[in-house]
Amino acid sequence: MKFTKTPLEGAFLIELQPVMDERGFFARTWDREALLDRDLDAELVQCSIAFTPRGGTVRGLHFQVAPFEETKLVRCTRGSVFDVIVDLRPESRSYRGWYGVELSADNHRMLYVPKRFAHGYQTLADDVEFAYQMSAPYSGAHAAGVRWDDPAFGIRWPQTEHRFLSASDRNWPLLQAAA
Repeated sequence: MKFTKTPLEGAFLIELQPVMDERGFFARTWDREALLDRDLDAELVQCSIAFTPRGGTVRGLHFQVAPFEETKLVRCTRGSVFDVIVDLRPESRSYRGWYGVELSADNHRMLYVPKRFAHGYQTLADDVEFAYQMSAPYSGAHAAGVRWDDPAFGIRWPQTEHRFLSASDRNWPLLQAAA
């Protein structure tokens, strides 16, 4: 696993290092020691997937509040997404900054999302499957979010014509109202 720092403090793009042979390849997608060696959260308590049938769909921007703040390791296992994280830590040098990257079944990239970051993505194809590994269990009572189009972030989503959102994602507050 190759870890590359993103412009956001504590977040990493992770690229697999496949071992190839005539059958295809084998690659590690989880390495507790590699995370600990970089002083990253290596707690893993829950894994989930999301399936999205329509390209252009936006999911997010989601996070959980204390005591269920979570670190996420995410990847796209079918199709492709434009994955976005936003630093919501007021004490951070990268506060309110965002980072977006394409994650796809073809590029096998993963994104390490620290606690107190909002996370979301836009599907770039139909029939997308997205995998999450999380450091805390999901708690509906602690689920929160901020708007995908909040001007405080200025996220440049790649597809502007086909934005399908759930009612809850459409109604998350702006950052100022959420604070």
